[in-house]
Amino acid sequence: MGDVAVGARSGHDGEEHRGNPAEADDSGSDGAMTTGNDATGDDGAPREGQGFSSGGTGDAAPPPRKPRSFWKELPILIVIALVLALLIKTFLVQAFSIPSASMENTLQIGDRVLVDKLTPWFGSEPERGEVVVFHDPDDWLAGEPAPNPNAVQKVLSWVGLMPSANEKDLIKRVIGVGGDTVECKGTGPLLVNGKALNESSYVYPGNTPCSQDDQGGQFKVKVPKGFIWVMGDHRQNSRDSRYNQTDKNHGFVPVDKVVGRAIVKAWPISHWGTLPVPDTFDQPGLGDQQSSSSAASLTVAPEGVAVAAVAPVVVWRRRRTDRLRSDAVQKSVSGQR
Repeated sequence: MGDVAVGARSGHDGEEHRGNPAEADDSGSDGAMTTGNDATGDDGAPREGQGFSSGGTGDAAPPPRKPRSFWKELPILIVIALVLALLIKTFLVQAFSIPSASMENTLQIGDRVLVDKLTPWFGSEPERGEVVVFHDPDDWLAGEPAPNPNAVQKVLSWVGLMPSANEKDLIKRVIGVGGDTVECKGTGPLLVNGKALNESSYVYPGNTPCSQDDQGGQFKVKVPKGFIWVMGDHRQNSRDSRYNQTDKNHGFVPVDKVVGRAIVKAWPISHWGTLPVPDTFDQPGLGDQQSSSSAASLTVAPEGVAVAAVAPVVVWRRRRTDRLRSDAVQKSVSGQR
């Protein structure tokens, strides 16, 4: 670990000095730190508690290294924190801000949610009942005002320390997945594969599950493979799949446009809570449950990524501790000479 070992030489130096006092004196006149007479007894053996120098520097040991001060370590810790934040934002979770009322009362304007971006890397696809964030499929946000974040907000958003400043993202609830038939007649209830959904736990109070209008509120669609059908919880105030059936995807959202599932309302604290799948989506006969191996991997994958993320910090702290301990031992040995 970088320590300098101090020990006796093989003894040949002592043999050379023994019987050659003139040479020993010459060595002393040359400024050597030790001579044969200084370090040996009459028989040439090292005296008790003394030893020959390794390298001609005598018993002097290098001064112990002082540990870095907190202020010198702070920039390193900041860099590590930023790198970890960027990795987490890219591969694990990302914060998003809710800009509209389309998901009330599940999500309020200004709420911050954390979105799971990890599970899609393991083959997981959106499931019925999940609240998901997705990129605008085909100008769904046309005409919507976009904020103008300052430089600091852009940087913090980029590393994941602030909600995403990308206003080309939307958040809705998944109603149908590939192969499902979704239907609305009158005011509802909403039907998925012929099964009525009980949506009272999440649909905005006073809204009907289906909207009676001629712009898209009345429909019967079959979701293609690789797409999802999404709707807002505030049914009469949400421009979702129903009202985008004239776009290039006919209102369906490509799975590859999905950023991830919103799992937690993180801010404000008074709104904190998880975003579970409502029980109505678990009713028998609704469709094949998508609890495949990809879903089973969710119980293992996050822990593995978390360990990989903190490993550099653990290694760095361990090496620093070992270095300080080594310096302390070296200082103790030097003081005993």
